[in-house]
Amino acid sequence: MNPGSASLRPARLEPIFSPRPWGARTLAPLFPEKSNLAEPLGEAWMTGVDCRFASGPFAGQKLGDVWRTLPPLWTGTRIYSPDGSFPLLVKFIFADEKLSVQVHPDDDYAGRHEKAAGGRGKTEMWYAIHARPGAEVLAGLKPGVTQEIFKRAIEDGSAENCLQHVPLHAGEAIFVPAGTAHTIGAGLVLCEIQEYSDLTYRVFDYNRRDAQGRSRELHIEKALQVIRFGEHHGGKIAPVRVERVEEHQLHREPFTITPEAASKINGALAASRRVIAVGTTTVRALEYAADYLAQTGGISAGSGEADIFIYPGYKFKVVAGLLTNFHLPQSTLLMLVCAFAGRENVLHAYHHAVAQRYRFYSYGDCMFLA
Repeated sequence: MNPGSASLRPARLEPIFSPRPWGARTLAPLFPEKSNLAEPLGEAWMTGVDCRFASGPFAGQKLGDVWRTLPPLWTGTRIYSPDGSFPLLVKFIFADEKLSVQVHPDDDYAGRHEKAAGGRGKTEMWYAIHARPGAEVLAGLKPGVTQEIFKRAIEDGSAENCLQHVPLHAGEAIFVPAGTAHTIGAGLVLCEIQEYSDLTYRVFDYNRRDAQGRSRELHIEKALQVIRFGEHHGGKIAPVRVERVEEHQLHREPFTITPEAASKINGALAASRRVIAVGTTTVRALEYAADYLAQTGGISAGSGEADIFIYPGYKFKVVAGLLTNFHLPQSTLLMLVCAFAGRENVLHAYHHAVAQRYRFYSYGDCMFLA
């Protein structure tokens, strides 16, 4: 069939299942035919390039073969892949045990060092389909974890202790940008949406061995090169679902303000100079510190967990300028930005960003608000 003559309609792909040492022996109820398995299955790839169309005009053909021949009516024009390959991988993850502690490279690193593996990095998002009581993921390094600290933890088998614990329930989502050290805990069924890449750098695999007594390869040197130490942009995505916005319960973000930083910020405020925050996490930390750590104006040095919810109507006490990326609709971070710059100004910036095809979300393009 000529792809250009195919009418636009839904089409189903047959999944491809992958065994994993941490996987499950039953994939019911999503895949009831995969029950009482002799070997644990960990992943079901729904948009793998080797997945075959089960219905529609391309029935029997592989997605990877068909994709390169499709017209823009099917593929769209916004997502571009240099090699013409399918850009996104959707899969289900069935974790009966913990996954390895790992990290994925970004597009820049993969393009320079992993061309043989496709040259594409991996940013991903997880949506929890099922979660046992107490289930969690670990995503991002705890504050103060440096490359040297993490390297020592890998060597002594305590790398997991360097990661932030994020409790997860069915219906919740986690964003994991490339460069974020992470692992998925036991008792979770996740839908993962990611860049089409299988580049994973493992640093610790809980000393697991296969039936032949072999351990899986680790990639410690590469992992240490790509982990974004001192940065944390991922975490739980919590849309606002309440009618009264002030009733929304916002997640806590840990922070530390050193005496040197507090002194410089207070000096700038005393001299009527602007304090420019880089990222919404910094905004929340500084404004929280002004509310709860300061004694007589300004901010005080210290550590804590900022649970402050900033939305339109909030009066900023410290921050007078903000560098941030373009955030998700209906998110609390977008509300923070609107509180700072005004809804109409933010909408104008977003219209411009869409028209110019800016890159959204973490590690995308940046805007400066003042």
